[in-house]
Amino acid sequence: MTSTAGTRKELKPIRKKGFFATLGGQWQLMLMSVPMFLYVLFFNYYPMYFWVTAFQDYKPKLGVAGSKWVGLKNFEWLFGRADFINSIRNTLAMSVINLVFGTVSAVLLAVLLNEVRQRAFKRTVQTVTYLPHFLSMVIVVGMAQNLFSSNGSINDLLMGLGLVKEPLFFLGEGKYFWWLVGVINVWKEVGWGTIIYISAMTSIDPCLYEAAAIDGAGRFQRILHVTLPGIKSTFVILLIMNIGHLMEAGFEIQYLLGNAQVLDWSQTIDVFVLKYGVSKQQYGVATAAGMFKSIVAILLLLTANFVAKRLDEDTLI
Repeated sequence: MTSTAGTRKELKPIRKKGFFATLGGQWQLMLMSVPMFLYVLFFNYYPMYFWVTAFQDYKPKLGVAGSKWVGLKNFEWLFGRADFINSIRNTLAMSVINLVFGTVSAVLLAVLLNEVRQRAFKRTVQTVTYLPHFLSMVIVVGMAQNLFSSNGSINDLLMGLGLVKEPLFFLGEGKYFWWLVGVINVWKEVGWGTIIYISAMTSIDPCLYEAAAIDGAGRFQRILHVTLPGIKSTFVILLIMNIGHLMEAGFEIQYLLGNAQVLDWSQTIDVFVLKYGVSKQQYGVATAAGMFKSIVAILLLLTANFVAKRLDEDTLI
């Protein structure tokens, strides 16, 4: 009896620690997170208080309390302007191009590097491809302007190969601008995006590759049936996050590379906000534009997450 009672006492389930007890036990981690918490609080949440200026004829001298309330007039003014509608079109178009090109190139490069067996060559390629991520966008745009100018290396190459008879005006024709931004973004970020997929591939059980090889699967078949399914969850999570950023096509490239000749193709919502919020001091209009962008981004994120959940895939929320 004593033995049985002792056994029952040993098998008694351990009570879980409460939230505050767990918090107190991990106070070092909590302390390390304070700077990031303050950053998010002051730069992401505190500015939301000033969303109220989107419904006002905001005057800095009068402040939020003293500015005149105008309701939805700022939004009506926005959607009545062709340049704002063009900025939405440009933002979405460049975001989709960046998303498709960036994702496909990152996955493809990660798969190719995963098949390389020479570690020295693999590390060299990884280093060369992700170093552009650390370059300032000013430097990157300056390089692009030299490469894609009428007398630049790209036009010289195209003419040397006989693909064109005269130089293409990449920097002055709107039909090239979106694709030019996509190429620059892929070159700058493909190596950085590849790191995540390579990390996901390292968690794939090597036995799966061995079993596939024994069953007669070739290299391409192993990639198709082992590697790609192994990174599917990572791909879905990153895709959901990137869809949430579809309203953020960028600011630096468009602002630095754009000019009067391609304004209808280069102006994004962020450039529009800078133009009217700073240059023209129409703060209510600029806030309304930024508010619209944020709300649409949240809706896109929730929609992508909902669709992934309905398809029984890994979700972000």
